[in-house]
Amino acid sequence: MTDPRAAAGMSDTLAFLFSDIEGSTRLEQSLGTAIYGAIRERHRELLRAAFAGHGGREQGTEGDSFFVIFPAASDALGAALDGQRALAGEAWPAEAAVRVRMGLHAGEATLVGGSLVGLAINRAARIAGVAHGGQVLVSEAIRGLAGAGIPSSAGLVDLGTHRLKDLREPEHLFAVEHAGGRIG
Repeated sequence: MTDPRAAAGMSDTLAFLFSDIEGSTRLEQSLGTAIYGAIRERHRELLRAAFAGHGGREQGTEGDSFFVIFPAASDALGAALDGQRALAGEAWPAEAAVRVRMGLHAGEATLVGGSLVGLAINRAARIAGVAHGGQVLVSEAIRGLAGAGIPSSAGLVDLGTHRLKDLREPEHLFAVEHAGGRIG
């Protein structure tokens, strides 16, 4: 079994990012599949550019969601910020509010059967699940590892400790804000 960190030239700890469009089913129902499909593809283009710009490696998509790994917490945070800014700057149709929620966590993962597994991945997915559209939530692990790598145009707002679905231990969460205000 190949170590995914070694195969990707990454450190022992990886940063995980999950995202999805808030209310995508309602959006598709109101706009129709063809228009929604074009919006979803543009959303993918914008996010993929942000992820690639920070060394992200896409692990999977389903519908309008992404699972991406990064070599460092600061890379994941930078990608999330750039992605949200790109989405906010896009000229979406007036009736199409495209708001993407993102969750970030860092930890270890193991390559099994060609894909990564680990509780840290599940935790990142659960963090994304409690975010709302336009919001980036990060774990204590991301905050600690990013440290001085947090962009000077951004900051973290302490949201306290939260219980996450199916996880035994609560997670201390932070909302990302940038020079223009809180994202989301």
